[in-house]
Amino acid sequence: MTELAKEYPEVELTHMYVDNAAMQLAINPAQFDVIVTSNIFGDILSDLSSAIAGSIGMLPSASMGAGKCSMYEPIHGSAPDIAGMDIANPIATIISASMMLELSFGLLEEAKAVNDAVDKVLDMGYRTADIMSEGMKKVGTKEMARLIAENI
Repeated sequence: MTELAKEYPEVELTHMYVDNAAMQLAINPAQFDVIVTSNIFGDILSDLSSAIAGSIGMLPSASMGAGKCSMYEPIHGSAPDIAGMDIANPIATIISASMMLELSFGLLEEAKAVNDAVDKVLDMGYRTADIMSEGMKKVGTKEMARLIAENI
């Protein structure tokens, strides 16, 4: 990262030990834009971040490869324990796809359309069980995905 950072002088690079990064995420998550780490530390920090975001179902991720070859997935994986129950939050999967549109394919407008649709549906008060709160409208996985798709 130190060598790569030289190519981007406008981007601030800060090195942290993972235990301090975890504490900083808990205390002041807004200080971070991008965190680059090894897989194991990334798994730990992303799980912590899910608590900050309100649910593991809200966090997309990208494992960036050389060039445009990368893997996009929600941090929660496939959640086989709740498969077929229509209770999983599809937002992290959907936002992972929008990251792919932007970062691998350069489709900025399309990625923005997906992100805007997610924001709009959440602004309309729709929630899956994991992020449900008083006064909101509870929907299942399929309905949340349908609502987002309709708003793209």
